[in-house]
Amino acid sequence: MSYSDQVIQFVRHSYLEPAARSGETVVRIRAGDVHKALRWTNRVPSVCQALSSKRFLDENHLELVKTQGPPSGLSTTTVYTYKLKPAKAEGRKQKGLRALRGRGTEMFRRLGGGERWLRRGRENFYSAGQEEQLGTGKRS
Repeated sequence: MSYSDQVIQFVRHSYLEPAARSGETVVRIRAGDVHKALRWTNRVPSVCQALSSKRFLDENHLELVKTQGPPSGLSTTTVYTYKLKPAKAEGRKQKGLRALRGRGTEMFRRLGGGERWLRRGRENFYSAGQEEQLGTGKRS
């Protein structure tokens, strides 16, 4: 997982989700707080770049309202102020599921296809003799 991914995941779980649950519309995040919480050393630029990235803003339905800090924007004292855009929770879940689409394609191809894999799994589901106990076994 990249540094940017780690920042995004941490901020989402520690700042954005709690703010959304409590009905807040504005969230302020200090880069130094994130850097310290992740227990990193000399990674402040990575934190700042992740917090201002288009990807971060889009994925989390945010609008960057204000950035306060030094001109470089790469400091522990840089504070980002975001406005939470209204978004349906269901839409967020679907987007997450869409990201998984096609992930098993290559695995199933190597196994001979999804139907074949399921058929083999079903054939070996019960141990010998157990099928007859359940009334599902073939009778001679």
